[in-house]
Amino acid sequence: MLTKRIIACLDVRDGRVVKGVQFVDIVDAGDPAELAHRHAAAGADEIVLLDITATHEGRGTLLETVKRTAAALFVPFTVGGGIRSAKDAAAVFDAGADKVSVNSSAIARPELIGEIGGSFGAQAVIVAIDARRVEGRGVEEAEVFVSGGRKATGRRVLDWAREAEERGAGEILLTSMDTDGMRGGFDCELTAMVSGAVQIPVIASGGAGTAGHFVEVFGRGRADAALAASIFHFGVTDSRELKGELQRAGVAVRLPC
Repeated sequence: MLTKRIIACLDVRDGRVVKGVQFVDIVDAGDPAELAHRHAAAGADEIVLLDITATHEGRGTLLETVKRTAAALFVPFTVGGGIRSAKDAAAVFDAGADKVSVNSSAIARPELIGEIGGSFGAQAVIVAIDARRVEGRGVEEAEVFVSGGRKATGRRVLDWAREAEERGAGEILLTSMDTDGMRGGFDCELTAMVSGAVQIPVIASGGAGTAGHFVEVFGRGRADAALAASIFHFGVTDSRELKGELQRAGVAVRLPC
């Protein structure tokens, strides 16, 4: 049986980890290298670092922050934000990343997915989708947002997830903007819709607050992995404790040593 992955996320702005609610009300959470090492030591299967203002500010990824964080890690490390070309991706890999995440740049130029995958392998390319439901419409009408959740694209999440897979994405990182930072649970309906539409792994993001929320998204939401930030950064739980609760609930996870 394939185990479900627990991923700790570091949203980075100006070299510091921050966390908000529904992409606003940002507060400082700490140093990325220190938090990454702490989360990995506590049993996180992977670490994701997202430079959340790189696209909005029109700049590249903070490579020195990536290097410093990668040096402290012994688990797979994904980096996103400001990656607009295979050359940009190469610089991030050289800085210590194992995978890259593309979002706004892939919407602007979808062929980027294949360009990075062609050079580094599909397993190294994650397409991040920031999704928001349209008021009064069904989940199938959920819309893709870019530029750190600032801009609507007019594209349906379902259509973009399918295209991303066709273009060579190795995984989908699906963030519900409606549940992000609320700690009230993942959007299982949205996650299940995307998981059922593609063959590649789907990482659920947005809304983690309790172990029960992870049980729900791995079951009803059909997620292959689940990502969280606030509950890890602010001491609500850690991956070791969370995985123990998941195992007791019958979810297959890799227990830390």
